[in-house]
Amino acid sequence: MKQNLGKLEMQFFAWAQLRKRTAVRAGDVGSALRITGKQEAELLSRLTRAGLIARVKKGLYLVPERLPLGGKWSPSEALALKTLTEEAGGRYQICGPNAFNRYGFDDQIPTVTYAYNNHFSGTRRIGSVNLSLIKVNDKRLGATDSVKTRDGLVLVYSSRLRTLIDAMYDWSRFNGLPRACDWIREEIGKDSRSASKLVQLTLEYGNQGTIRRLGYLFEREGVRPSVVSKLKDTLNPSSALIPWDPTRPKRGKTVRTWGILDNAQ
Repeated sequence: MKQNLGKLEMQFFAWAQLRKRTAVRAGDVGSALRITGKQEAELLSRLTRAGLIARVKKGLYLVPERLPLGGKWSPSEALALKTLTEEAGGRYQICGPNAFNRYGFDDQIPTVTYAYNNHFSGTRRIGSVNLSLIKVNDKRLGATDSVKTRDGLVLVYSSRLRTLIDAMYDWSRFNGLPRACDWIREEIGKDSRSASKLVQLTLEYGNQGTIRRLGYLFEREGVRPSVVSKLKDTLNPSSALIPWDPTRPKRGKTVRTWGILDNAQ
């Protein structure tokens, strides 16, 4: 941490706190402190390197409400995601490994926050928050749960059941198979009504691969035919087979009804 703040740095924080600014823009700072654009850029750069403010994007920075004592400052993931997506007029929902952990499917705590959103793709770092941003169509955003954080902000997650569908749909990104099948078995074992809800979510947010795998899983697990038929009725004709478990060799039983190669044995 920068131990001794200079006069300009102190003026910056005094201005931000007086105005109750938790986010500042380049241009506003220079105008408020009556410094040149070059001086402003150097000031913001120094404070960012010192870990006292966090750069969200070019020209936009997050500022702590109070100066940190004895260490660097970083925004929470809620503040980082909120600022980034709202700035673009977009939406997000935390998904994948973070949702797996939240709902108790996996006990591994991710060091990266995965988020579906409708504006950004790729990795980004805001303070100490590491983001993996997955750009999706607006139609793939939805079925969420909101969680209020200690600082009064809101984190938006994919819902519990939506997370199970994401694990199957985005299996290669999230290492979701065959784990998703085990999680779904356990879920419908606890509450048989969740099978119908999973079908509904699959039809809304899944794809043909998700429909095939879930349909075959439900058929094997003895889910009511009236529920399974809703998936079967939406299958597109295809002679190509997809592996039940993409992580295993493609050898096994052919299940033409669902277009599955059952290679789990």
